[in-house]
Amino acid sequence: MIIKVRVIPNSKRNDVVSRIGSILRVKIAAPAVEGKANEELCEYLSDFFDVNRSHVLLRKGERGREKTIEITGRTEEELEEVLDTIP
Repeated sequence: MIIKVRVIPNSKRNDVVSRIGSILRVKIAAPAVEGKANEELCEYLSDFFDVNRSHVLLRKGERGREKTIEITGRTEEELEEVLDTIP
């Protein structure tokens, strides 16, 4: 599954804030320096979607706030169910 993510770095804690259409808004505690926010985002999303870290890949947006993430390791339906829990 491919998802679009808008990252908000330097937050107090990691959290999925909302879903606007097909874009997830995610707060990340790490600063946007030297890929730290990207790495923490992938770690957080692997926990959120309950997949191994190796199943979360950053496809686009390494330097911007808008990112394209590919998640594998679970069926499309299971991942959709997790997405549907987001307000």
